Amino acid sequence: MSRATEIRSDIAATVVSLAAEATELEARVNELRRQLVHLTERMRTVSDALQQLPPVQRP
Repeated sequence: MSRATEIRSDIAATVVSLAAEATELEARVNELRRQLVHLTERMRTVSDALQQLPPVQRP
């Protein structure tokens, strides 16, 4: 295998590896976005519940 062919092969392998990593990172970002949506919903629920509590009576 010539040096030029070897370099092209290395570049191709690097591109494939980076594309696979990008796909994994994209999936992770999507999962984190879903978790943020869920967290926002939970925070709203807690906030709404707190607003329903009667005021604290101080002695």
